[in-house]
Amino acid sequence: MSRPPARKQENHKISRELFVLTYGALVAQLCKDYEKDEDVNICLDRMGYGIGIRLIDDFLARSAVKKCRSYSETTDMIAQVAFKMYLGVTASVSCTSAAGNEFSLVLDKNPLVDFVEELPAERASLCYCNLLCGVIRGALEMVHLAAEVTFLQDRLKGDAVTEIGITFLRKAEDRKHKR
Repeated sequence: MSRPPARKQENHKISRELFVLTYGALVAQLCKDYEKDEDVNICLDRMGYGIGIRLIDDFLARSAVKKCRSYSETTDMIAQVAFKMYLGVTASVSCTSAAGNEFSLVLDKNPLVDFVEELPAERASLCYCNLLCGVIRGALEMVHLAAEVTFLQDRLKGDAVTEIGITFLRKAEDRKHKR
């Protein structure tokens, strides 16, 4: 018996449309499962956090980026490289605090809402794309940067752009283990 010739490992990419439709179905199911929008928002954030803590390894391996030396560099890396790599868009960045630890990521186009026209009136407090906040928070935590990540503006709620706020809380300290 002979072995089949070794095949080069292929990177299978899911089509963006399929991902966006699947995400919409996920949010719709969560809305059926939970009565309160706050509970859906928490669930989406938690799911995103789990994705983020795993996605950072893929990002670091595929992007070959160097270590960021400031919060500003980190935020630029998220906006220009990570968003482009995983969502196909880039975001503009602005620093919103004198301390240099608060930033806004502004997306002119949010691909997760391509097939969503508007939120129903009874779901006005739903943060449809809260998964993104969890992904960013989880990924940052894995590189030892604690952050609070929230939506500041949302096109689905009538705002002109989608804006995500990132507040770096502190640089997480490496813990030394005592034996």
